[in-house]
Amino acid sequence: MARQAGKRGAAARNDANGHRRGSGVAHVYETLRNEIVELTLAPGSPIDELQLAERFSLSRTPIREALVRLAAEGLITTLPNRATIVSNIDFLNLPHFFDALTLMYRVTTRLAAANHQGDDLARIRAAQAAFAKAVAARDALAMIAANRDFHLEIARAGRNRYYAELFRQLLDEGRRILRLYYSSFHDVLPPQYAAEHDEMIAAIAARDVAEADRLAGLHAAQIVRHIQSSIAADAGVNAGMEV
Repeated sequence: MARQAGKRGAAARNDANGHRRGSGVAHVYETLRNEIVELTLAPGSPIDELQLAERFSLSRTPIREALVRLAAEGLITTLPNRATIVSNIDFLNLPHFFDALTLMYRVTTRLAAANHQGDDLARIRAAQAAFAKAVAARDALAMIAANRDFHLEIARAGRNRYYAELFRQLLDEGRRILRLYYSSFHDVLPPQYAAEHDEMIAAIAARDVAEADRLAGLHAAQIVRHIQSSIAADAGVNAGMEV
């Protein structure tokens, strides 16, 4: 009986094609997340479990687990009719999103300057090094991930877990918006914009709260400005095509 129980446990950990379930979930999640963030899977695109099971050669169980993770990050949405789609980007409420994002940039950087301890600066600098590497490689997905980690390390250094959690939600929700930002530079980020992170680190290290606040506000403002310009340009092109 013990041997039979062990076989059942092994079957539960593996899908019908012999893949480790956990690795299958991670692979599906990471692949779909990247396609959604890259806008390869466009907002509003249908998500079909059966098609995904065929695509990844997995059973529906790991597919569902991956979709639960994507839904928790706001990247996919289940409609009232139970259909699942890639979440739409709420362009109408972008001004409110930008207001919240700018506030979080400023308040978390201020608090980090006032409250950082121990290895906080080392973790912030390590995240910035990863970001700089991604910028040099023109790897937009890596830039988005490293940018998220950089700002979350700053938020954690501020020692307010409520701000850190709210900022995490905003950064996750804004990944596709940030993709538009990098696209506006054709994924070649100007050196001065990448250097803004280093300036923020210097202000945090010096415990200069006012300067950290100022730099974070300027950093947020130029990101918002370029995203708005990119969206306006896309809207103009689309309008011209419809005429």
